[in-house]
Amino acid sequence: MAAARRPAPKERTRERERVTAWRPRVPGVVEVFHAHYTQYAYPMHVHDAWTLLIVDTGAVRYELDRHQHGTPHDTVSLLPPHVPHNGSAATPDGFRKRVLYLDASRLGEELIGAAVDGPDLRDPLLRRRVGSVHATLERPGDELEAESRLTLIGERLRAHLRSRTEPAPVRQDPVIARRLRELLDARVVEGLGLAEATEVLHAHPAHLVRSFSTAYGIAPHQYLMSRRVDRARRLLLAGRTPAEVATATGFYDQAHLTRHFKRLVGVPPGRYRSGAGR
Repeated sequence: MAAARRPAPKERTRERERVTAWRPRVPGVVEVFHAHYTQYAYPMHVHDAWTLLIVDTGAVRYELDRHQHGTPHDTVSLLPPHVPHNGSAATPDGFRKRVLYLDASRLGEELIGAAVDGPDLRDPLLRRRVGSVHATLERPGDELEAESRLTLIGERLRAHLRSRTEPAPVRQDPVIARRLRELLDARVVEGLGLAEATEVLHAHPAHLVRSFSTAYGIAPHQYLMSRRVDRARRLLLAGRTPAEVATATGFYDQAHLTRHFKRLVGVPPGRYRSGAGR
């Protein structure tokens, strides 16, 4: 997937308040917002997007639909669009939070009522997944991974809001898994977004991710990066430089290549190339 260069985050610092915000090239994500507040308090306001919030340090208290709520660090909070809420620190040193603003393609408006009734979710797995997607969104070039992670997050959120105590069983679909693998194989360098794969294969994105992972034991984004690293190894052995290889194999830049190459091979591409032929 061709990725535009991530815009420089907008930051402002006043006393100890800090905000970083950007819009990634991931369908359905309106904004990524990271903040550290010590004194600032939000007045009553509304958003036209879903607010998916985790608190890393401290705690937040807020009012939603005239009911008081709180978000300790082990909670995932989901605030629905169009419903007024405020927010302030519930701890002396303020709080650090990370927020994803998601449009209706990720969560439909039919779930607003359920979110108003229970916006704070104590779910350790969901908390880890939300933290992981934030880390992914900070790395340009890993948009397919972010899409896949967000798809599973959306599925789990819908299960909570629909009061399902157990996740639906995974329906195996080896045919759709094979078709997705063929599509990825044909687009190793160009890349593929999950939204495009969904349109081409006429399948729900969560079904695509789960079917592929069940069939091959690896997520689609991991498969794509593995194929790219394999190509990178061959080009490095042929004498190409890491910078040339990054461009030729579909990585965002050389740093993006190095991160995935070292994860899969154990050494950075420059060291791999220098040891070729020994």
